[in-house]
Order: sequence, then structure tokens, then C-alpha cells
Amino acid sequence: MHDAFVALVHVGAATPTPEPTVDPVLVTPGPAGFVVVALLALAVIALIWDMMRRIRRGRVRAEIRAELDAEQQAADSAEATEVEDQHVDVGSSEDDASEDPTAQQEAPRD
Repeated sequence: MHDAFVALVHVGAATPTPEPTVDPVLVTPGPAGFVVVALLALAVIALIWDMMRRIRRGRVRAEIRAELDAEQQAADSAEATEVEDQHVDVGSSEDDASEDPTAQQEAPRD
């Protein structure tokens, strides 16, 4: 048994280690690869910066547009209220009769 164990140990120790077939210096990207990756990173950062600027600008424009619309609606409703008040105050009975279809019917004459 001892001889079998010694034979296995020698077989395990005798296995050759594989040697690399490719030179590790040729596989690395080197300075050119670093420059390309750095330029790509800068381009991505610039694009993200521009995108955030455009999103912020669009958001601010939408807020301003909403404020202007609210002011316009408030002015329109105030103007409509003033017109309705003027119509009630200044309106004559003929104007009211021409707008009301039931008021156009005349009472029967005796």
C-alpha cells in the first residue's frame, strides 16, 4: 500500500504546469487603450451633463408656462365676471327678453 501511495505522489508531482502561449505584454491595452477609455469616459460625462442641463431647462420652461397659463386663466375669469356684472347692471329689459326664449311669448290681449 505504501508503494502505491508513493507512486501516486510522484505522478501528482510530475504533472507539468502549462506555460502561457501568449505574451502578457501584447495582450494588455497599453497607453493607447487607456487614452481611448479616458476619452470615452469624458464623452459620456459631457453627454450626461448636457442631458441634465436640457432636462432642467425644460422643467423650468414648463413651470413658467404653467404660471403664465394660471395668470391668464385668472385674468380671463376676472374679465368674464366683470362682463357678467356689467350685463346685469347695464342690461335693459329688451335685452333680457331677446335672450330668454320663454320671455318672448306675449301675454294674451283682452
